[in-house]
Amino acid sequence: MLPSSRCRPLRSQPSSDAATPAVSAFYDRFPYPGDPLQDGPPPGYNWRWCVDSVRAFVEGALPPLVAEQRHRPWRILDAGCGTGVSTDYLCHLNPGSSVLAVDISAGALEVARERCRRSAAATQVAELRIEQRSLLDLMDEGEFDHINSVGVLHHLDQPAAGLQALAQRLRAGGHLHLFLYADGGRWEIQRTQTALQLLGVGHGAEGLQLGRELLATLPESNRLRRHHEQRWALDTAADANFADMYLHPQECSYSVERLLAVVAASGLAFAGFSNPEVWDPARLLQGELLERARGLPDLQRWRLIEALDPDISHFEFFLRRGAPVPRQPPTDAELMASRCERNRCLWGWPSAALLGPDLMPLQLTPQELALMQAWEKHPQATLAELPMDLGAGDRCRCLRTLLSERLLHRIQD
Repeated sequence: MLPSSRCRPLRSQPSSDAATPAVSAFYDRFPYPGDPLQDGPPPGYNWRWCVDSVRAFVEGALPPLVAEQRHRPWRILDAGCGTGVSTDYLCHLNPGSSVLAVDISAGALEVARERCRRSAAATQVAELRIEQRSLLDLMDEGEFDHINSVGVLHHLDQPAAGLQALAQRLRAGGHLHLFLYADGGRWEIQRTQTALQLLGVGHGAEGLQLGRELLATLPESNRLRRHHEQRWALDTAADANFADMYLHPQECSYSVERLLAVVAASGLAFAGFSNPEVWDPARLLQGELLERARGLPDLQRWRLIEALDPDISHFEFFLRRGAPVPRQPPTDAELMASRCERNRCLWGWPSAALLGPDLMPLQLTPQELALMQAWEKHPQATLAELPMDLGAGDRCRCLRTLLSERLLHRIQD
């Protein structure tokens, strides 16, 4: 059990979603995700689970710390936490926050509680609650600064109702991170699912055995087998992960156009993809074709990328309660008056050789490293006030680079 001083007891409530009994029973059999348990903090980081990083990404700046606070005390909901992988990261990446993690599967929650106990997740936050509840039935919980719901809504009987329920729990200016299946990249998966349904293999141990047998015995040239072996074999090595992909009793997927229509109906504002590099046409096109693509309105550009890349198997994105924040590049004068803090989602700091927020290697110049180190020592200083031998022009150039690579976050005035 988690420490009683930091975690309320498990709580159970009936759910109002028609798919819940079948989905709950499925995840009791196959607690998902099947990531192994380990002692100590989770490995590395995922910046999408660090609310400071999300705020800086979406809003362009962070609110200042209040009084003697060391951390911003966010109120966070993990809606559909499964075996607690996301909950574990949310606690370790958001120290001092309050975290509520809910799921409909008692079996998955047993694993989540054990995972968080072994990682000491509850010691990192002001409060951690792990409760057996549906995300549709949280009306008594008030509002949250940040909601994480990864791979959940597409398993509801009515995903739009689930999104509406989460929207009602989001504080004004708060953010919701979603991960939903995409039509295009699941072509082979959906056909394998259909084949297994027609064969009547079921959703339990027999289905798992026969599903693996199917993909192992189809002809080597078969597209479904090749696709599985080349792309998904490693991800589905754990039985729970294989079952979640091929045997799930309830799921749906979206095109980018249908996805944005559902978002619009929720009353929330689309605040950007959390994997924006996937939606950059420069990774697929060049020359005049690239210029034409860049000139398209957002939806048409995203539909173009969706059409050109059939491997896009999911959408991951942020929504905001309230209108999107206008973003203009700061002037040099604004930069010189800025205060910043280091992104905690970096690997290798303090060093000039780092892995950035997306785990890509970065090499800092001596000036960039010196600027970051100066801010570590003088967190209340503006760029102009930092005690270092660097002119205004060089300071602004360094800071622009560090902000674009998301190594530093600006603090709101």
